[in-house]
This record gives sequence, structure tokens and C-alpha cells, in this order.
Amino acid sequence: MLGPSAHIDTFTRDNLPPFEYWPELNLDHENFQYPEYLNAGVELTDKMVERGFGDHIALIGHGRKRTYKELTDWTNRIARVLVEDFRIQPGNRILIRSGNNPAMVAVWLAVTKAGAVAVNSMPMLRSNELNKIIDKAEIKLALCDVRLTEEIMPCLEVTGLEQVITFDGTSNFNAELDMLALDKPVTFNAVMTGRDDVALLGFTSGTTGAPKATMHFHRDLMIIADGYAKEVLAVTPDDIFVGSPPLAFTFGLGGLAIFPLRFGATATLLEDATPARLIEIIETYSATICFTAPTAYRAMMAAMEKGADLSSLRIAVSAGETLPASVYNEWSQKTGKPLLDGIGATEMLHIFISNRLDDSKPSVTGKAVTGYEAKIVDDCMQELPRGAVGRLAVRGPTGCRYLADDRQAVYVAGGWNITGDTFFQDDEGYFHFAARNDDMIISSGYNIAGPEVEDALLGHAAVLECAVVGVPDNERGQIVEAHVVLRANYTASDELRVALQSHVKKAIAPYKYPRSIVFRDALPKTPAGKIKRFVIRDESA
Repeated sequence: MLGPSAHIDTFTRDNLPPFEYWPELNLDHENFQYPEYLNAGVELTDKMVERGFGDHIALIGHGRKRTYKELTDWTNRIARVLVEDFRIQPGNRILIRSGNNPAMVAVWLAVTKAGAVAVNSMPMLRSNELNKIIDKAEIKLALCDVRLTEEIMPCLEVTGLEQVITFDGTSNFNAELDMLALDKPVTFNAVMTGRDDVALLGFTSGTTGAPKATMHFHRDLMIIADGYAKEVLAVTPDDIFVGSPPLAFTFGLGGLAIFPLRFGATATLLEDATPARLIEIIETYSATICFTAPTAYRAMMAAMEKGADLSSLRIAVSAGETLPASVYNEWSQKTGKPLLDGIGATEMLHIFISNRLDDSKPSVTGKAVTGYEAKIVDDCMQELPRGAVGRLAVRGPTGCRYLADDRQAVYVAGGWNITGDTFFQDDEGYFHFAARNDDMIISSGYNIAGPEVEDALLGHAAVLECAVVGVPDNERGQIVEAHVVLRANYTASDELRVALQSHVKKAIAPYKYPRSIVFRDALPKTPAGKIKRFVIRDESA
């Protein structure tokens, strides 16, 4: 079932789930035919130069433009450092810690060219969160933006991490990795990895807060471009991408790196992708494709009333949370173009159901992307009739493969990926989102596991017990709300509320903190003593 491998370090292949727990994969489509040996980093750089895109602009960031030839040379030099100076072997896992900037893309591509397995991580993660990732993936080397070392350095003392090498995310080339790379030749014989070698580990918390590593092959990185980006976005070399999703998320990596580089287009990268900065980039570079959340589109439309010019955009993709019909309708009215909704998952790598430019409606997620099929099922995996609400099941050319995780048997059933979303399908075949069917909180495009926030709150001396739920919010889709029972010697107050919020921000990534805290005398519980979160959620809603 698996093709040949170039990995000397066989950790990832050794920890793939047993084949009987894999989803069925549809690899027959003509768009997804790849040679046995394939390196995604080479395909997105060297091969693009060979195809005549050497002088095209590949990346824009920190006020500088880089051509495909410059990006190719840059990544080859870094890859040489990894192999020659740090003795990286194919299959080694390498943690990359950075914000959205060209240097992160270059480092990721270099890691991929060296045949290593990239593990991209968000700059907001704290040491205890990084520790779990490092331990799970058995990582020994981390490449870190020199501005973000504070949280990664303590990991050297409590995990198997052996080295942290810095690079300059501002591309001034004055950090260790940059200085070593400057002395290297611009050529590199990239490792010819197998198309079924793991290229990327995408971490997702799930509802338990315990990290799950999703395993993606080199061919998977090509598939999402040759499927969704080709069919739905119809990317051309004239396109200029902009957006807010972190490159550390598979959604951001696809939309802001893989998609543009696969087709000779340009990616503009922002570390602070606020609506105002997105507008600035769109106006400055005449960006054509934007990925961001509905909340940002609201702000951008408000700016249009004050003169903001978004006319260069030909496609706007709603990312990370449910697209309200009001936002879709207002965007269409003000721009004359649809706002494309879709659904993807880290397990599936990217979007598998989407609207199209010539076929979109408000409150509709769309139809399956080429190569994928989806259906609505009950708890026994029986397909439900049209209009009935049930669990979304999907299968296609990509699918869930967790790294050494028993939860594989939960996500995959009968060869189908069970995404954890509740949908219904109408008589015309369109899929409509209803709700999440787990306790994941989705706020402004971020997935937040309630139990993880609870653990952080319980680390404060004032908290006796707590329950965290997601509650509806017009701006963010949902916000994190914590229901807290205090210890006897503490009194509820606004000051304590702020102190608890600050405590959570220091313990875990700040975006996970509870924006609402409700002090209670007690939490509703079952006779067995389990907290009835569904009761709290209903009360808050």
C-alpha cells in the first residue's frame, strides 16, 4: 500500500496507524498521479524555476519581494546547513517556530528538501504546550525565530529536545541559521523522498487538549493544490494571495504557501494580519485572493464605507468559522463577488467541501471538492435521508492518519473520516453546517479545547472547580466562557476576573483565555459527579 521511502529515521512510518484503521483513499483522479519519488519542497521551488518562473515574485514580506529563483537559492542554502552542519537525516522531525513571514516559508521548504519532517508551531504556544508536541513527535532540533526563543528554551531541560537554532524572521540574516547559510552554495541535491513519506506533522488539540499529530505525505501537499486550489480557486501566476491564518495551521500553510507556489503566483505574508493591514496589502499590491475570518471581512466592509479599495480581489475565502448569511450577503452586495465558504480539517489537510465562484449561496457550505465524496450518517454509519441532520462523513485523496494515537479508531469508521461536524444535505446535494458535535470551541477561526482552559484555570489558587464552554458571539462566532467556583477564602470581583484571565494567558496561548467568566456557587453535576456542561452551555446560550 505504501510506496518506497527515503527516510533513514523511520519513526513516522513506524508510527502510522495500522492499515485497517486508515480511511479509504481515492487516488485515481488524473490530477493526483505522482511519481514514486516526490519532494514537495523541490516541486514548489526548483521545479518552478525550471518551468520558467525564476523571475516571478514568489514571496512578499517585511517590505521585500523575493523571486522564485531567490527563494530556491535561499532554501537550498538552509537545507545545506541542516544536512552539513547539523547532520539532519531524512525522517528526523524538526520543530519550526515562527510567525507568518518569508523566512518561515523558506525554513519549512528547506526542512522538506532535506527529507526531514516539518512540525510547524504557532508563536503563541507556551513552553508546556511545546513540551507535549516535542515529546509526542520525539523532536531533537528546533528552528526558531530569534524573537521567539523565550518559551522554547525551557523545553531543552524537560524534553528530548537537544538544540534550538535561531533564524531571523525579519530576514535581516543576522541569526545563527542565517549566518551559516550565507556561506553555502545555492545548489543542493534534495533528498528524493517517496511520495508516501511523511513530510508534515500537523498538530491539533481536539476536545481533550492532548495533542494529536496528523501525518501528511509529500503527495498530500500536492493534492490540496492540484485539487481545491486548481478547481475552486483556479489559481494563475497573476494571482497575489493575502490572509490571516497562521502558517503553523495546515489551512494557512496551504492557502498562503503551497497554493501560490504551486502555480507561480505570489504570497504576501503578514505577522500582524489585522483587517487594517490586510486592506493595506490588498491596496498596495492589488491582491486577488484573500483568506480570513468572517469577523475580519466585517471590519473590511466597514472600511470600504470610508474609502478602502478592495476591488482587486477576485476571490474571498471565509476561513476558520461558520460564515453568517448576513456577512455573505453584505459582501456580495458591496463587492459584487461571492464570499466562498468551505470546510476542511487538519486531519484532511485542507478544504474538502466548498462553494464555487459560479455556484454559491448564503448559509451553504457547498459541494465536495473533486476527488472527495461526503454523506450524512447516523451513529451506526447509516446514511440519512436528505434534509436529516447527522454526522458528516467524508473520504477522498487525503485522510486521517494520527501518529501513534488510539483516537484514530474514533475519527475513521468504515473507511470514512468522521469530522466531528453536524451537517445536513439538501435535495440539490448542497451541504449545510449545523453545529460541532463535540466540545470544541471555535472562536475567530481558532480551535480551543475547553478542558485545556479548565486545566489552566485550576492552576490558580482561587479556583476550586470550573467548567469551560463556548457561547455564541456575533463578532467571533463563539467565545470561551468559564464558569468558576471559588475556594472559601476568595470573593468574586472584577479584579479577580481579570487576574484569572491573565493567569490563563500566561499558562497557555493567549487566544484561548476566557473572555467571559461567570462566578457560581456550584456547578450542575450528574449523580456520578460529572459536570453537566451541556446544561451550562444551554443556560449561557
